[in-house]
Amino acid sequence: MEVLVFLLVVVAVLAVLALAMAVKIVKQYEQGVLFRFGRLVGTRSPGLRVIIPFVDVLHRVSLRIVTMPIQSQGIITRDNVSVDVSAVAYFRVADAVKSVIAVENVHAAINQIAQTTLRKVVGQHTLDETLSETDRINLDIRQILDVTTADWGVQVTLVELKDIQLPDTMKRAMARQAEAEREKRAKIINAEGESLAAAALGDASDTMMAHPLALQLRNLQSLVEIGVDKNTTVVFPAPLMSTIGELGSFLARETASATSPAPPTELPTKTIPAPTSNGVPETV
Repeated sequence: MEVLVFLLVVVAVLAVLALAMAVKIVKQYEQGVLFRFGRLVGTRSPGLRVIIPFVDVLHRVSLRIVTMPIQSQGIITRDNVSVDVSAVAYFRVADAVKSVIAVENVHAAINQIAQTTLRKVVGQHTLDETLSETDRINLDIRQILDVTTADWGVQVTLVELKDIQLPDTMKRAMARQAEAEREKRAKIINAEGESLAAAALGDASDTMMAHPLALQLRNLQSLVEIGVDKNTTVVFPAPLMSTIGELGSFLARETASATSPAPPTELPTKTIPAPTSNGVPETV
């Protein structure tokens, strides 16, 4: 009797274990791939699924988008600059059967092919292109990965360069280049400002030459601006250029008069009376 009870207990435990091994739950974001005696039977949709223990094997494959960081890669660009580039890839399983049969570990395979593709694509570009044309590089990497992973039942949705590390010497050189570029633009802007100011002053001088009273009004405006500060100094502006011209003419006249020879001096003439026949002197 005790042996029979023991056998019943053992059978019950085995039945519970078999039932636990036979019942599988496939989640909503998963798809099951069923193998029976090592042969593919088919796929199983989400829900409660019952399999034959020790005969069937159910692989559950996640269909969600997976975020996979691509570790930093030491890359030499086309212009022989060493950079460290890291990226991030987003992919999803489109065919659960291929992802199980075609490749042993789909995540490891995509990680390795993404690293090699990153080195290959970035190495074909110069440093300036790598820094400025990241969108085109991301698209090239994604297209290459799509072609490779299509046979694995995986679809790469997005690849983005995450970080680009430059050598310290290159950072200093780029900083000097940026500083020189800004200095050049500052000089160009300053020269354009001087040109516009000179043109405006020329127009103003033409207007003042055509209207002499405008210069006097400007002088009065200058006096008003000086008088705001309540200075004790009184300034009487004068036309500067005309004053300089008059001073130059005066110096020229003085120099000419100093260098010209003096005119000869005329002696005074004396009148001598001439005698006449009647003794009365006659003036000659």
